[in-house]
Amino acid sequence: MSRPPTFTPPEGTLAYPLRTERGDFAVLDTRPTGQVKGTVLLLPGFTGSKEDFIALLRPLAEAGYRTVSVDGRGQYESPGPDDESAYAQAELAHDVLAQAGAARTADEGPPHLLGHSLGGLVARAAVLLAPRDTFASLTLVSSGPARVSPSQRTRATLLTDALTAHPMDVVWDAMQALDPVEDAKAGADGGGADEAALRARWLRNNPAQLIATGKQLCAEPDRVDDLAAVPLPKHVVSGESDDTWPVPLLDEMARRLHAHRTVVTGANHSPNTDRPEATATALAAFWDRSANGDTDTR
Repeated sequence: MSRPPTFTPPEGTLAYPLRTERGDFAVLDTRPTGQVKGTVLLLPGFTGSKEDFIALLRPLAEAGYRTVSVDGRGQYESPGPDDESAYAQAELAHDVLAQAGAARTADEGPPHLLGHSLGGLVARAAVLLAPRDTFASLTLVSSGPARVSPSQRTRATLLTDALTAHPMDVVWDAMQALDPVEDAKAGADGGGADEAALRARWLRNNPAQLIATGKQLCAEPDRVDDLAAVPLPKHVVSGESDDTWPVPLLDEMARRLHAHRTVVTGANHSPNTDRPEATATALAAFWDRSANGDTDTR
C-alpha cells in the first residue's frame, strides 16, 4: 500500500469530479503558474488513490506540467458498482480513454499517461485500445510485463479471499495486525499519512473493485510485444528494489519496449512517495525530450 505524505493537496490544486461520458471520477488537478507544456493523467495502483501522487504535483507544476491525478471507478472518492464485472480491465481502460478526453482542453495536445503498479497495467490496456494520437507518451512506474511475483500473488489472493468473506473494516484490522512494522512507519514521525487517514481511504474503496483488480494482478498476461508495436514514446520507472516486479524484470521489459529507463535511487515500489523530487525531475525530463522528438532509450 502506497503511503502518501499527506491527504491534503498542495496549494493551488483543484479537487473536483471530472465529468466524462463514462461517469464522474474524483481528481486532483494542479496547474503551473506559467506556460503549460502539457497535461499528465496519473493512475494509482492497487489499494491506492489519487493522493499517492500528491508529492509529485507541485514539482511537476513547477516543471511546467499540469497534472490530473484520478481515482478510478470504485477507488476511494470515485463511486463504483458492487459487481466485479464492472472492474474488468477493458472497462477500466475505457474509463481512462474517457478521462483523457475530458481532461484535455481545446488548446492542448494529447495528455501524457502515467500508471503506477496496477495503474500501469490499466494504462497499458488503455494505450492498446486507444486511437492514434490519444496520448503523447506512456510512463509505467513500478509496473511489470505480466502478473506480479509469487509472494505478491500469495498476498493478493489472501486479501481477495478475505474481502469475499469479511467486511472492509474487519479486513483492515487484520491487515494492520499482520503488518505492524509498516504501520509504525506511518504518521507525522514516520513521514507518511497517519493510520486514521489510510483507514478512511481503505473503507471508501469498493470491495468488488479490490477483488477484481487483485485477481488481475495474479493473472495478467505478458502484453509487452503488443505494447512495443504502438508508436508512442515510453518510459519505465522504478526504485532500486521492488518485491512486486523484480527490477531485472523491469530492465528487460524496458529493453523489449525500446523505452527510456529510470531507476530512482533510494526508492522501492513507490518512487512517487519514496523519492518524489527525484522522480518528478526524471518524469519532466522525459516528457520534455519526447516533446522534442527525442526517444533515445538510454
